[in-house]
Amino acid sequence: MYGISAIALAVFLITVGIAHFLVPGYFRTLVPSWLGLAGVLVAGSGAAEIVVGVLILTPRGRGAGGWAAAALITTYLPSHLDALYRARPGRPRRLERPVGAMARLVVNLLYVGWAVMVALTAV
Repeated sequence: MYGISAIALAVFLITVGIAHFLVPGYFRTLVPSWLGLAGVLVAGSGAAEIVVGVLILTPRGRGAGGWAAAALITTYLPSHLDALYRARPGRPRRLERPVGAMARLVVNLLYVGWAVMVALTAV
C-alpha cells in the first residue's frame, strides 16, 4: 500500500509540476503579490515538483524525495495563509472566500502529511 501511495504522490507532483508550465496564469494567481517574481516562482516550483516527483519514483530516492516533497509543499504555506488572511465573503472565486481559503490551507497540510508518510515508509 505504501508503494502505491508513493507512486501516486510522485505522479501527482509530476502532473502538477507540468501544469505549472501549461497553465502558468492560474498558478501566478496563487502567489501573493508581496512575494513578487510570480513567473519565476511558478516556473521554479513547477520544475522542483517534477524533479521531486521523479526522485520519489526511484525506490532508492523515495525517502529523500518524500522529505523533499514535504519541504517543498511546506514552502507554499505562506501563500495559503495569505489567501486566508485576504479572504472575504462574496468574492467571485471560491478560493478567495474564507471557506475556500481554509480548504486550500487544510489540503496543503494534508499534502505535507502525505509526503511525510511516504518519507517515513520508504524502504
